[in-house]
Formats: sequence, structure tokens, C-alpha cells
Amino acid sequence: MNEQQNTTEQAGPAKPRHRADRRFGRTVIGLTAVAGLGLATWATTANAATTTRATPTCSAAALKATFGRGLAGGMNHQGVVITLRNLSGRTCALRGYPGLGLENSAHRKLTAHTHWGNTWYAHNPGKKTLVLKDGQSAEAVVAWTHANTGTSGAVRASFLEITPPGATRHKTLAFPQWVDHGDLSVTALARHINVTP
Repeated sequence: MNEQQNTTEQAGPAKPRHRADRRFGRTVIGLTAVAGLGLATWATTANAATTTRATPTCSAAALKATFGRGLAGGMNHQGVVITLRNLSGRTCALRGYPGLGLENSAHRKLTAHTHWGNTWYAHNPGKKTLVLKDGQSAEAVVAWTHANTGTSGAVRASFLEITPPGATRHKTLAFPQWVDHGDLSVTALARHINVTP
């Protein structure tokens, strides 16, 4: 009897230790699960960043440049939506502002100054990385004034150069416009920009 009681007494204190061990085990498993979730989240974020980084920048050759909606307004303001469509057959990315330039009828460069940000017609959407699949496009709004038409204060352009962000070559579109002092304003590229006519 006494032996059994002694055995029971010895077994009694062991149970709490066993429970504590189980609690400790659960804590370790819980911490491991949380750490695993953190690693999985980090891996997903890193994977997305790697995918974005791995997407090549759209070259000028990969894109088709076109004019969209023409914009007019008071106080000698004028503008146009420009569209860059990916026709490369592959996915590529654009980020930032298109470079702009003016050419005369002989395709010689004219004095031009490009200002990035808001325009008379649209708020600047800010720089964002746009991943364009084949056939997808991005747009920007270009604006200028023409108060000094026909005077020395204006540049008579025949063509507009559009250089995609990160590219060294440009697209050229017919652009028979008077531009005061050669000053052009342009927004960053976006999937779509809301325009105030």
C-alpha cells in the first residue's frame, strides 16, 4: 500500500511538469508558425519585387506612340493625350515621365523645355511602375500655350519627339503647332488620366 502511495506521490508532481512541457511545446510550435508566416510573407514580397525588377523596361522600338484626345481651352491653352502602346509581343515596364522634344519640318531639333508635373488639363498621377502586357498601353497629358503665335516668342514645330522613360531613342509624331517659348508640360505616365476639357 505504502509503495503504491509513494509511487502515486512521485507520479503526482510529474504531471504538472508534463503539462508545462506541453505548454512550452505549444509555444515553440506557435512561434515557429508565426516565423513561418513571416518568412512566407517576406518571400511573397521579395518574389513580387523580383518579378517587377525582372520585367524589362519598354524600349522605343517596343512601343507605338499615338495622339489621343485633343484638348483646347481658354487663355491660349492647348493640349493632347499621348498614348504609348506595347506591341513588342512581350511584357515590359514603364515608370515616370516621357521625354519631349520639338522638331521643324526638316526634323531638326528646336529649342524646347519640358516641365514635369501637373498640367492645365490634368493632375499629375505621380511616378508609378506600369507593367504592360503585349497590347496594353499607358498615357500622359501634354500641354502648352500659343499666345505668341507667329512671333519670336513662339516656336513653330512640325513634329513632337516622345522618348519613353529609360529609353535612348524616341518616337516622332506630326505636330504642326506653335508653342510659346518651346515650353511643354507633361504628366507622368499612367494607365489612364482623368482630363478636364
